[in-house]
Amino acid sequence: MKPLKPTLVLLQALALAVPALAQSAADALPAFDSAAPGGGADSGDFFQNWFARSDAAKESQPHWMTPVVTVTPRLEQEYRYDQLQQYKSAGAQSSNYGLNKGLELITSANTELIVGQPGYVVNNAPKGVSVSGWADETFLLKYRLLSANEENGNYIVTAFMGVSVPTGDPAITTNHYLYTPTLAAGKGWGTRESGFDIQSTLSMTVPDRDMARLGEPIVWNTAFQGHFSRYWWPALETQLTHFASGPNNGRNQTVLTPELIVGRFHVTDRLNFVLGAGYEKTVGGFKTFNNAWQLTARTPF
Repeated sequence: MKPLKPTLVLLQALALAVPALAQSAADALPAFDSAAPGGGADSGDFFQNWFARSDAAKESQPHWMTPVVTVTPRLEQEYRYDQLQQYKSAGAQSSNYGLNKGLELITSANTELIVGQPGYVVNNAPKGVSVSGWADETFLLKYRLLSANEENGNYIVTAFMGVSVPTGDPAITTNHYLYTPTLAAGKGWGTRESGFDIQSTLSMTVPDRDMARLGEPIVWNTAFQGHFSRYWWPALETQLTHFASGPNNGRNQTVLTPELIVGRFHVTDRLNFVLGAGYEKTVGGFKTFNNAWQLTARTPF
């Protein structure tokens, strides 16, 4: 079997980063007092003080907006629903209702769990032939290594591990478990009311087998995001994908996404509302699609 050198490099980087930065993260984040509200140790206190704990976690990091495409290194607590309409060559189209977003929960001072809601996918071929069904279930665990809010440095470093479970309908499922280790970081300039930030992730998706069909894409996402007048978040995202193994082995794809997000609009003292849209355009030679629209709606809480 051919050695998975890119996979091993990324996995080793994650393995080394967590223990090396854990102590620094503990020093950088505010102390969590078990005697204070939100600090209880038993299961009753854990749920009773959920919001006190999650609010403290959010306060100790930048308050940027999650971009349309790039997964933010920030810990976020919200429900999210996205739709994607993708246009391919020869008139083919693909629609994804849900895009495997879903419920995002801050489970401790430094961790977040995302339980994906499988998207409903409709693939339309040029001659009217279409296949549809539910996508696979996905989970994503974030561990925040370092962070500081706008008043104390405005930066963050986080490690992710994503898992896709083959639960989807026969026409849509990959039929395999997919693992996606990720390193993420961000740096901002400005205040909570206005400014500029850069959020970036580097990931690799590794199937449990059948690599000749599924490949091992290495993806570098970066969002260059502005913020003004409190509610407006324009951004330009770049996505650079290198296809390692698989049918597109050795090829590269570049996607640019100009976007606008508006929010967070207060619905109640706890609940907020966010809307956004981005236009994705492949540039350069090789492309798996031509262009796409992605819409996003979120309710942070």
